[in-house]
Amino acid sequence: MFLIVLDATIVSVALPSLRADLGIGPTALPWVVNAYTLAFAGFLLVGGRCGDLYGRRRTLLIGIALFTLASAVGGLATEAGPLLIARAVQGLGGALLMPTTLSVIIQTFPEGPRRARALAVWSAVGAVGAASGTVLGGVLTQLLDWRWVFLINLPFGAVAATTAWRVLFDVRREVPAAEQRREDGEPAPRQRLDLPGAMLVTAGLAAALYGLMESTVYGWAAPRVWGPVAAGAIALALFAVHQARWAEQPLVSPLVVRRRPVQVANATMFLLGLAFFASPVLVSLHLQNVHHYSPLRAGLGFLPTAVALMVSGLVTGRLIPRFGARAVAVAGLTLAAAGFGALALTLGGHGPYTLTVALPGVVFGLGVGSAFTPVTACATSGVSPSLAGVAAGILNTTRQVSGAVGLAVLSTLAAAGADSYARSHPAAGGATGADALAHGNALAFGVAACCALASAVVATRLPPPQP
Repeated sequence: MFLIVLDATIVSVALPSLRADLGIGPTALPWVVNAYTLAFAGFLLVGGRCGDLYGRRRTLLIGIALFTLASAVGGLATEAGPLLIARAVQGLGGALLMPTTLSVIIQTFPEGPRRARALAVWSAVGAVGAASGTVLGGVLTQLLDWRWVFLINLPFGAVAATTAWRVLFDVRREVPAAEQRREDGEPAPRQRLDLPGAMLVTAGLAAALYGLMESTVYGWAAPRVWGPVAAGAIALALFAVHQARWAEQPLVSPLVVRRRPVQVANATMFLLGLAFFASPVLVSLHLQNVHHYSPLRAGLGFLPTAVALMVSGLVTGRLIPRFGARAVAVAGLTLAAAGFGALALTLGGHGPYTLTVALPGVVFGLGVGSAFTPVTACATSGVSPSLAGVAAGILNTTRQVSGAVGLAVLSTLAAAGADSYARSHPAAGGATGADALAHGNALAFGVAACCALASAVVATRLPPPQP
């Protein structure tokens, strides 16, 4: 889990060194990051279903092998082509791994305090991985070489594969009686992967996310933005029709998507993702452009938030059995909204880093870390172990899509806010241009606060605690 999330951000700091060494052009350079993200998000649902059909250990080992071998190819690449292919394969391996790690927890621990604590560790590790990417990437690039942001995965991958081989085992799927026979009493056909559905959802997610990524460079009116987004929306609509009417064995089982806790939890996660997943990027850019930090120092500037995420995530696992997932989620999301609101109020001023960034970051970090675990628990609550991978795939896809949408929208709002402030305050376009950027970032975090508050409202519809 740590490596998967880490690799989404660790490469970003190494891009200037990588560009100088391999001679990658400015248009191809962003795809060192985007190739990983697109493959990862596009195959998450398929990866979750593969774990259900072919076994958790087998899927986990294949994912680790793909991820580790692709890391070796990327670290040894001497041209742009092999590097970009390696990044896409890394994303595919991550898509097999991410939902499988969550479904292993669901399969291992029955609902209750132990599962809550295990999910708390899972969420905390993911949060730390997301926040550690820029820091570790800067350290490796500065002290060693950009190739080590890839090669560092090799020993960890070897240890993970060895441990998975020795510790995990594939349990024969315990299919409920209702799933073993059809309505006419005949044995149900052998479970297999819905290939047309897999192709539709992968193509739809990849196209839509591609358009969202391009929007930060070309604007929303460009054909290369709305064209892929529209094509992706059509493919996803066809996927929904295919699942409802044509698929004999749907990729996304109705037994999962019809559960109200799953629906509410994914809606809550989507709104939270809009607010949170863009925050490391926006905070880093703010520290570099307004406070004039170096990239490494800007990455370190997010560490207080990362520590808050980890601590609150670990503590939450013990709060859920006592107060219930709904109460903990609503409290955490309300605290997150307060933290984002504080950022929106302080970023436009000229205060020091501690007051304008660090303290509000700790507040929303505590809130977000407290919310991840209960929302994850509700998104997988009551789901049969045989469908745990599907539930995990849906939740992680929601996280990835919300992160991409949030980054595109909040980045656009930050740029628009900065332009508006510069036009209304002519001096802001000159020597004090940092003021315009600060006010643009404040606008983006104001919208993030609204999204977090909306997620708290939606979270009140989560199921109440059971006796």
